[in-house]
Amino acid sequence: MTSPAYWNEATDYLLGRDEIMARLIETYPETLVRTGDSFHTLARAIIGQQISIKAADSVWSRLLRQIGAVTPATIMAQTEENLRRAGLSGAKARYLRNVARHFLEHGITDGHWEGRELRDIGEELLALKGIGAWTLEMFAIFHLHEPDVFSAGDIGLQKAAGRLYFDTPRIGKKALEALSLRWRPYRTVAAWYLWRYLDPEPVCY
Repeated sequence: MTSPAYWNEATDYLLGRDEIMARLIETYPETLVRTGDSFHTLARAIIGQQISIKAADSVWSRLLRQIGAVTPATIMAQTEENLRRAGLSGAKARYLRNVARHFLEHGITDGHWEGRELRDIGEELLALKGIGAWTLEMFAIFHLHEPDVFSAGDIGLQKAAGRLYFDTPRIGKKALEALSLRWRPYRTVAAWYLWRYLDPEPVCY
C-alpha cells in the first residue's frame, strides 16, 4: 500500500489554514493509501455508488467470498445473476462487467494511466456506461492520488462538513463546493479527513 508523496506537505498546509481541519489531522494519524490496482478501485467505487460505506463494504466482502480476487477476468467469468447473488443490483452487475470487458479488450494495466492528464483519463472512463463523475472522482483520489480532487456531491462529505462547520446534519453541494475552496490545492486530503471523521475505519476504494 502506498501513500501520496504530497501528504505531509498537504497536512502542514491545512494545519495552518483551518482550525477544524487541524483538529482532524491531529486526531487521525492514518493517511490515504492505494489498496489495490486500478480495476480494484473502479470496482469498489461502482459497488459504492449511492449506498453507504457500510453497505458497500458488506457487498464487497460477499463478492470476495463468492469469487475470490476481483479482477477483470474473474468478473467476466460471472454471470449477471451470480454477481447479483453477492448483493449487486442488476445495473451495477452490468456496469462492473462492462468495465471489466474494457480492461480485457484493451489489455489495461496500471501503467495505462501513468503520465496522463486527469482530463484525458476522465474522457476515457466517462465514456464507459456505469462510470459517472462521482466514480471518476473516487478513482482520481484513491488510485491516481491526484492532490486537489473534491466530490461536493458526495453525501458523506456533505454530512461531515455540515456537522463540523455549520452545526447542521448536512449541507448542499453548492455550499460544500464553496467551503472546499479554502483547502485548495489539497482538497483530496481535506476530503479524506472529512470521511475519516464519519467512519470508524479509513475509507478506501
